[in-house]
Amino acid sequence: MVRNLLEELADGEGPMQRAQRGMRPALPKRFYKEARAVERDGAYALELDGKAARTPARNLVAAPSRELGDALAAEWNALGDTIDPAKMPLTRLLNVAIDRVAPEGDAVAMDVASYAGSDLVCYRATEPEGLVAAQVAAWDPVLDWAREALGARFLLSAGIRHVAQPEASLAAVRDAVNSVERPFALAALATATALTGSALISLMLARGAIDADKAWAAAHVDKSWNIRQWREDAEAMARRAARRMEFDAAAKVLA
Repeated sequence: MVRNLLEELADGEGPMQRAQRGMRPALPKRFYKEARAVERDGAYALELDGKAARTPARNLVAAPSRELGDALAAEWNALGDTIDPAKMPLTRLLNVAIDRVAPEGDAVAMDVASYAGSDLVCYRATEPEGLVAAQVAAWDPVLDWAREALGARFLLSAGIRHVAQPEASLAAVRDAVNSVERPFALAALATATALTGSALISLMLARGAIDADKAWAAAHVDKSWNIRQWREDAEAMARRAARRMEFDAAAKVLA
């Protein structure tokens, strides 16, 4: 169940929604003139023409800070004549935080931490030399940070052969994930982890030890290498751009 939630955080839709993609009705028409964030009970609630907006579960749509509230309202104001969820990554992330992560926080945190058991940065190529060097340059600093900031040491594997990580290191990651504020930052951390395949890169991002551009680049070393060798088709570029929008929304929340 929680893995499906992480997919929803990363893709903005669950398995059923993806299966029904070809049967979707037309996008709903924009029904409001202005969106704005209004302070309410310590949060910044979204209002559309003065009326409170609600999540799919009928909770108030709200952001935890003025900056995020303004970004949320800007996302709605930037829409054209239709309401297109694909253009609203921050809205989707906040909705999931409020409706799903808030009541399931412990399970989400556990699943995020579980990524450290097979973290992207621990599985290295043995060739070609250029890819090996690129992985070293991008991923060794992540492991150095984990050792210094979390007291967690991780073992490397050549190729895809699974390597069991020290329990003390996995426990350190669990503690770090559990220390993340809920539900918004945890939802953002889960999104970043699902998109990167790395709990360690995502924790670095959450701690401000790496910026969004470098985190994204580190998580896509292999893909970037392949693109340089073989190029990338338009559909793949569009998918990657959409995932980058989701990642940037998560980074904005974590910031």
